[in-house]
Amino acid sequence: MGATFKALSQQFRLFVFHKRSIISASCDSFGSSSLTLSSHPAYPRFCFSQFRLYSSSPPAFMEMVTAVSKHGLEAHDSVAIRADQKSYSFKQLVSSAQEISNLLCGNDMKSGNIGGARIGIVAKPSAEFVAAMLGTWLSGGVAVPLALSYPETELLYVMNNADVSAILSTEDHSQTMQNVANKSSSQFFLIPPVPNKSLEKSIDEDSQNREMQEERIHQANIKRTSEDPALILYTSGTTGKPKGVVHTHRSISAQVQTLAKAWEYTSADQFLHCLPLHHVHGLFNALLAPLYAGSTVDFLPKFSVSGVWQRWRESYPVEGTKAEHAITLFTGVPTIYTRLIQGYQAMDPQLQAASAAAARNLRLMMCGSSALPQPVMQEWEAITGHRLLERYGMTEFVMAISNPLKGERKAGTVGKPFPGVQVKILADEESGSNVNKVGELCVKSPSLFKEYWKLPEVTRESFIDDGFFKTGDAVTMDEDGYYIILGRTNADIMKVGGYKLSALEIESVLLENPAVSECCVLGLPDKTYGEVVCAIIVAEAETKKKREEESKPAITLEELTSWAKDRLAPYKIPTRLFLWDSLPRNAMGKVNKKELKKLLAPEQ
Repeated sequence: MGATFKALSQQFRLFVFHKRSIISASCDSFGSSSLTLSSHPAYPRFCFSQFRLYSSSPPAFMEMVTAVSKHGLEAHDSVAIRADQKSYSFKQLVSSAQEISNLLCGNDMKSGNIGGARIGIVAKPSAEFVAAMLGTWLSGGVAVPLALSYPETELLYVMNNADVSAILSTEDHSQTMQNVANKSSSQFFLIPPVPNKSLEKSIDEDSQNREMQEERIHQANIKRTSEDPALILYTSGTTGKPKGVVHTHRSISAQVQTLAKAWEYTSADQFLHCLPLHHVHGLFNALLAPLYAGSTVDFLPKFSVSGVWQRWRESYPVEGTKAEHAITLFTGVPTIYTRLIQGYQAMDPQLQAASAAAARNLRLMMCGSSALPQPVMQEWEAITGHRLLERYGMTEFVMAISNPLKGERKAGTVGKPFPGVQVKILADEESGSNVNKVGELCVKSPSLFKEYWKLPEVTRESFIDDGFFKTGDAVTMDEDGYYIILGRTNADIMKVGGYKLSALEIESVLLENPAVSECCVLGLPDKTYGEVVCAIIVAEAETKKKREEESKPAITLEELTSWAKDRLAPYKIPTRLFLWDSLPRNAMGKVNKKELKKLLAPEQ
């Protein structure tokens, strides 16, 4: 075992077995080491401190790094990450994280504290991304994952808004990110490649050259508390300008522990990952929580219908057989499952049989980030035997409500609150009481965020008494206590002639029409009714082709109305219809209805 890993492991053993943390430090820039990011708006980009470890309990601020180190100790050859047909151990992640920490801290390893500086991370889903996150935390920094899909203007917005001090980037994004770094006055660092398991032996042989700097690391720790910022994630901006959501080491720790326990992640699990890493779904559900539990995360560079089905068939090549590194867990957004269904339908019967049989062998499949249409859920269950586990979360608290791993998973609901999570409904004045009460969902959770970055007033207005966060989502609850998301109060709830309607409910019904592939329902201004129900429909490909041959639209408003009258109340049936080739979606499959309203309202 390399000296780096030994030194870190000894340090983390102290974290695990001692009862109390007493760390002293100084920070000359302030004269007081107790200041936090939120309490001092002029927080420096880098603040180096001398520090010394006396004793420590398992503080939440090192929980993820401690867990990764622990898994490397318990099983030296256990694989943490697979990517690009290479494997990376937990031990290698920690060694690379320390190398990145040294890079950020500079030549004097004893200083080793960048004082809460924000570090932008740009890398495809890879071992390098994980090492950069861990290395940032080891250095006392705040990780700011940046979207690979962002144009330069959006990157600069996030960089400047978060006061990013340095960018960690892989080689494939270096040119773009060097330009961005120059324009934002940030430092730029290349993320050193994480050696894969085939090079592990050479790492051990080379370890003697690093013993002096590793001894310094072993003697040191950063003065932080569990309430210090660790991560800033930017909201998707579907309801306004993206806001920086600040998570602490404590909130991260609480969330990974909750998810690992609720969904029973273990070291035997292999998680197929094909989601962006700048959103909580891909970052927490499919990466941090599995790694915390000792699972292996198998990265696909990006989502591919054929790639997912192929990986499942490779995992279970013949009925009753299981490959060595067989996938056991998968999660996706509704659009992913829609695409997988379309891919399945395009297969020949023999490949369909092999694909469906393979998928049935996975332990768990989950769905989230936007509402799952019931027709998609039903068709997926018919193909794979899996009733998708739906859950509910937001950037501000990650996951709070979930259908059960074991027990009834109710279609159209997101389940019940996790243990330790409290929820309440701020009922509308005209709403009833108890069951079927409708109102805004409020959440209080151990994983709740600290603040919106640089937005103290917005942060304050987002909470009600007793620390409950106002989600902006309208909900109701069924007779069994399962929560039903009706949509965003400012985008999915329409006021039509005195009725309050859920756009998500109407969308779910319209998707049952065989001519409809995708749809978006929203309310448009109307002088008589306040709002009218508008539907944007993407037609099913074969239907569209056939109707075009007849010089007809894929579906008319009259046809849609006739079909819907037995399925929807009259006031819920769309009175405006647009046929589009596709819906504009962000990286997580969400449609920005606020922008669509602006676009379509002038046409009325």
